[in-house]
Amino acid sequence: MKPKSSLLPAALAGSLLSGAAPAADTLSQIVTHAGAQPSMKGPEDYFTGSVRVDPLFAPSAPASYSGGAVSFEAGARSAWHTHPAGQYLLVTAGVGRVQEWGGPLVELRAGDVVWCPPGVKHWHGAAPAAAMTHIAITGVRDGKNVEWLEQVSDEQYRREAVGAVGSGT
Repeated sequence: MKPKSSLLPAALAGSLLSGAAPAADTLSQIVTHAGAQPSMKGPEDYFTGSVRVDPLFAPSAPASYSGGAVSFEAGARSAWHTHPAGQYLLVTAGVGRVQEWGGPLVELRAGDVVWCPPGVKHWHGAAPAAAMTHIAITGVRDGKNVEWLEQVSDEQYRREAVGAVGSGT
């Protein structure tokens, strides 16, 4: 599958937010109220199962990162992908999974934080029997924040997960 590059905060919503970023010369705080940006369904090209993306903020100079809340129903997950400038995931609810290419499948729980360095091939999503929501803070490099790759197979997804991030198990 040919990689697909795009500017998508929180793994998807950047193009919707391109007009919403505050001007670089703004000298006061900007408040964006909850629900000001429409939610969207995670496209089947990039996700398996039921996924909702809620854009939070677009990149704005000098801060070249974007954010969004992504909710995965039980069994839902992203495709394999990379980020040219890295990504933080802050798990806010539920039980999830994350895996980097060639690494163990790791269980995530509310309160866990994942740092995915630039260029590391990975995926993330909900556990088979539980939903998961995370906030993604994604860096932007050369106008792009994600390169989408192949779908995660059912075999890859259903492997045995190891303990929570940082647990050493």
